Amino acid sequence: MTNHIYWILDLDIREGKLDELKTVMKEMVAATSAREPGTLNYEWSISDDTRKCTIYERYSDSASAVTHLNTFMKSFAPRFMACLEPKKVVAHGHPSEDLKKILSGMGAKFMTPFGGFAR
Repeated sequence: MTNHIYWILDLDIREGKLDELKTVMKEMVAATSAREPGTLNYEWSISDDTRKCTIYERYSDSASAVTHLNTFMKSFAPRFMACLEPKKVVAHGHPSEDLKKILSGMGAKFMTPFGGFAR
């Protein structure tokens, strides 16, 4: 198995906030891509009716995930939360205690690897 950490966020898009969300998402994706080499996947999906959003995030390790979350809190959290209402966060892997504390504050549920393989 790997040290990778990943989570899936299910969110509702707030009424009238789709255009603002598109702007915030583009900025977050650009910043994450440019400055966070430990972010392995950062993928946003939207429902056909544009009312729901899912974000899949995968990191090389807990330290990379903490770096991302610290940047998020400092630079994007208020605008993100103005557009989206979190419904569910499920984290996978073996997060460090620091990461677990941050994710717990977001209401995350944790899933520990049980079997399988990674390439």
